[in-house]
Amino acid sequence: MNMNNKLKKRNNDSIGVLGSGLMGHGIVYAAAISGFQVLMLDLTKKQAAKGLQNIYQILEKSFKKGFIASQELVDIKSRIEISHDYEMLKNKKIVIEAIYEDLDIKTKALKTAEKYMNPNGFLASNTSTIPISVLASKLINPQKFIGLHFFSPVHKMKLVEVIKGQKTSSETLNHALNFALQIGKTPIVVNDSPGFYTTRVFVKYPFEGMAMLSEGIKATSIENAGKKAGYPVGPLALSDEVNIALIGRIRKQILKYDKKNLAGPWDKVIDVMATNLNREGRSGNGGFYDYPKNEKKHIWRNLENHFPVSTTEIPEKDIVDRLLFTQIIEAISCYEKNIITSAKDANTGSILGLGFPSDSGGILQFVNNYGVLKFRDRSLQLTEQYGKQFTPPNLLNEMARTKKVFNSV
Repeated sequence: MNMNNKLKKRNNDSIGVLGSGLMGHGIVYAAAISGFQVLMLDLTKKQAAKGLQNIYQILEKSFKKGFIASQELVDIKSRIEISHDYEMLKNKKIVIEAIYEDLDIKTKALKTAEKYMNPNGFLASNTSTIPISVLASKLINPQKFIGLHFFSPVHKMKLVEVIKGQKTSSETLNHALNFALQIGKTPIVVNDSPGFYTTRVFVKYPFEGMAMLSEGIKATSIENAGKKAGYPVGPLALSDEVNIALIGRIRKQILKYDKKNLAGPWDKVIDVMATNLNREGRSGNGGFYDYPKNEKKHIWRNLENHFPVSTTEIPEKDIVDRLLFTQIIEAISCYEKNIITSAKDANTGSILGLGFPSDSGGILQFVNNYGVLKFRDRSLQLTEQYGKQFTPPNLLNEMARTKKVFNSV
């Protein structure tokens, strides 16, 4: 990968990033290698320095692999500045908030940033669950506020979900899209909603894995079915990587703003694993898997003591379909509700941001390939056998009746 095309100096392009954690320092890295001058802010300069060290580690790996030359390494590092002082935002035309997923904390940071940044620029949040319009309601200029939802790890993931709030202006949207392209990302445009598009669809995969675990389906059968469906990892392994407790918090955030979001057996599984057993995932004491040093991870040996295996088996095809259909149904629902307005963006987002099987052409294209009527009928079967999460949206029923397909052009 040659970064020379990204490393041209951009006069007057200077941005600020609030937060130096995993997402914050990832965004700083992406902007700095693309030629932007970047200020990374945190509560203390010491905290910001930790984020800076993480950026340096990523850069050193790129240098050792020959992706960047020694002078480029020096130039990129020189573009990054750290501070705890919001007054240093005074010339920044782009400010991106990437701090803890808490409404009060984010609101305080955004209001302070708005006070000091260049009034001709735009302010963005990297929130994955809190509605943009809720955050915007606390600001003086909501028309200059937008969502820029990056994916972890930012230096590897190409997708950026660009979320329009109710008052986001066309100028702000265009500016945000241009910025995403300048830093080498692929943007998709989404309308405001709790969880937006990608988070709403993402959680369905681990949720269904947990639902099946609670039904007594063997963990290895669930994981193998996920891989057979075409996902990079099984839903339980993914839950461990993301963190089970974090998935629970995401769930609560979506429910806070969307009371109609279905409850299910996954809620109890999250409580048992994260709260009762203190097994949150790979970053904690292990989760559905154990992670012994110098050995391959393996399913936690005590898992069946808490989620006994049923003597009644279900066909592997049903397990595979449940994992796929639960996400697809949610994607169709998002399309129906105008959360995502383009089938092409829905497909792009599913592959680049969600790990949906890439050979499908994307999450809505999967339905076209499967056959809309056939897919609707299979959804009805799954609903009857396994639960309301497979209920076909009205749009799907109408498309099946009129023999229409999702237009991906």
